[in-house]
Amino acid sequence: MLALESKTLPANINLHLVPVKKFKTVLIAVFLQQSLEKETAAQTALLPAVLERGTGQYPTYRDIRIRLEELYGAELSSDVLKLGERQILAFSLEIIHDKFAPGEDLLRQGLSVLKSVITDPFRENGAFKKEYVLQEKEQLEKEIRGLVNDKVNYALERCIQNMCANERFGVYKYGNIEDLAGITPDGLYRYYQRLLQENPLDVFVVGEIELGETFPLIEEAFSFLRKGIPLDLPIVEVRKNPGKPRFFEERLPVNQGKLTLGYRTNTVYRDEDYPALLLYNGILGGFPHSKLFQNVREKASLAYYAFSRLEKHKGIQLIGSGIDTKNYVQAREIIEEQVENIKAGKITSEEMENTKRALLNQFKIIGDSPSSLLGFFLDGIVGNRDERVECLMERIENIEMDEVVEVAQKVVLDSVYFLRSVDDEGSE
Repeated sequence: MLALESKTLPANINLHLVPVKKFKTVLIAVFLQQSLEKETAAQTALLPAVLERGTGQYPTYRDIRIRLEELYGAELSSDVLKLGERQILAFSLEIIHDKFAPGEDLLRQGLSVLKSVITDPFRENGAFKKEYVLQEKEQLEKEIRGLVNDKVNYALERCIQNMCANERFGVYKYGNIEDLAGITPDGLYRYYQRLLQENPLDVFVVGEIELGETFPLIEEAFSFLRKGIPLDLPIVEVRKNPGKPRFFEERLPVNQGKLTLGYRTNTVYRDEDYPALLLYNGILGGFPHSKLFQNVREKASLAYYAFSRLEKHKGIQLIGSGIDTKNYVQAREIIEEQVENIKAGKITSEEMENTKRALLNQFKIIGDSPSSLLGFFLDGIVGNRDERVECLMERIENIEMDEVVEVAQKVVLDSVYFLRSVDDEGSE
């Protein structure tokens, strides 16, 4: 049974241990949560890269890498995540287990490096180093501009931005290019210090660990001062009746149209009927046997690809497809027909069983990867769902068809986004 053992330090740092014997490494991850806001998104997204450039103890990126090599090639990474309407700074260090290097005390040494990156950034005149900030701002701008080169994800993101234009979820996880210009080394440093002092902070350790030994070790490593009461982040805005579906069109130099439909599911991760929603999404477009793939791509030959995916914390479902522009009307009709068919109970027992089996296989392999385990438990914390993998699998296995139909009744089309070529004539 994959279980989470947790405790909270007096400074409101949440420690979570996941004892698993199968891994040769130990993974330590730190997640610092922030509300996803237009005004701060670019600042938050910039921080992981700036922090990884250097620390008080290891002033340059090269110094950090040399130290990691001394720890038998430990791997340090940082990123910014978007889960619902939370923007999360993520730092992780994966290091070989102490039993493979007796006497080295690798976990303690690795924790020291990770803490240095998170709590002791390299400073110049009491702020982040100007050169580091300028270089990372340039890199982040390239990242934001580069989204348009990945047309599938660009179409999904643009659908979200239009669909949720007046909601926090509509903010891109890397922020806007326009906001980068006003970010200064001093302002960014003060902003980070405030985050580190006030915002929800979770530390995870995954691997072959003993609770009695590891909890004190983590407490020692992360014993820095924070405000006694953590900042209360706003809850995610989820249930919304969109009314008449909205249509958005954009033209770019593309060879293939990208049709994206955004639905409000009115069901989120913490809800009792979320497992039924998972099954609904799988039947609709989560797998090769699903209705979208079979009916839009295989039978009608109208799409190069067709899939559906859930944003579990926001209660949104996105259907993506690549089509010839001339097939827009027919493709949209068949896509919407598949959604209505599930609402009407037009689901075969074969579709139910194939989808259950595919979902269960996905959950079975969560325990095979430390990062997958981290993702599962982080979702539980952000989404307020305290459930073991095995329990969720059991719930999925026992879902009846009428439960899928019932959860499907709450799914409502909000927005349609169509990316088409600049050379196309007319508009749909």
